[in-house]
Amino acid sequence: MFWVRLRSSVILMVITIAVILLGGDALFAVVLAISIIGMTELYKTGNLNKSPLGITGYAAAIVFFALLRFGLGDYNIFLFIGFLLVLMVIYVFLYPKYRVEEITAAFFGLFYVAVMLSFIYQVRMLEGGFYIVWLIFIGAWGSDTSAYCVGMLIGKHKNFTPLSPKKSIEGCVGGVVGAALIGFLYALIIKNHITNFHNIELAFALISASASVISQIGDLAASAIKRNHDIKDYGTLIPGHGGILDRFDSIIFVAPIVYFLATIL
Repeated sequence: MFWVRLRSSVILMVITIAVILLGGDALFAVVLAISIIGMTELYKTGNLNKSPLGITGYAAAIVFFALLRFGLGDYNIFLFIGFLLVLMVIYVFLYPKYRVEEITAAFFGLFYVAVMLSFIYQVRMLEGGFYIVWLIFIGAWGSDTSAYCVGMLIGKHKNFTPLSPKKSIEGCVGGVVGAALIGFLYALIIKNHITNFHNIELAFALISASASVISQIGDLAASAIKRNHDIKDYGTLIPGHGGILDRFDSIIFVAPIVYFLATIL
């Protein structure tokens, strides 16, 4: 299993680096694809993936990305309202086939997966986005690796939540500190290539540390959803890791945080 996970991790990392470097339509297409796959995995937990609710969710995600791609993001509020109205029409005219919880799950899926993941593309399209976008992966995967190493070495106190009993408080803190350090070192390497930060070392350390905190919350949130539906993994697309949501559960939360903090700082 270790070698399967390692091989999948290497392949996933190569693909990620390639599409981030390419940016533009290549990155847009990949983010759209993983968003639809991720929504499918989430909808499957409630048997909504092939239902009118799920199909409506996929259509809304495609429209959302189209508006984003052509610079019409200001119209997204109309999309969200229209999406909810269509869901309610399905709810009413097919009553009592669906419960309100399923309507809520369909609506939630668009935001939790497609809208949140879209910020990978949105960060890449910022001024200096070629360099800023890597903070998403530092805050998610760098934090995860740091937390694992620190937890294995000195972890003694169990995490405060039953969602991940194997994780320690030391590991959580180590993830934040590790991500901040990686962000700081990364800033030292690329600071001559980006000029839209006053103190790039401090800014990148703060963004990475904040992303680490959110990353760990995102990981726990994904675990909570899986426990609610009594499943181990969202899917089997990535051997040794599970589905898209199993590998991108933290990135879902980190990408918007990096976007907003990079914009503010």
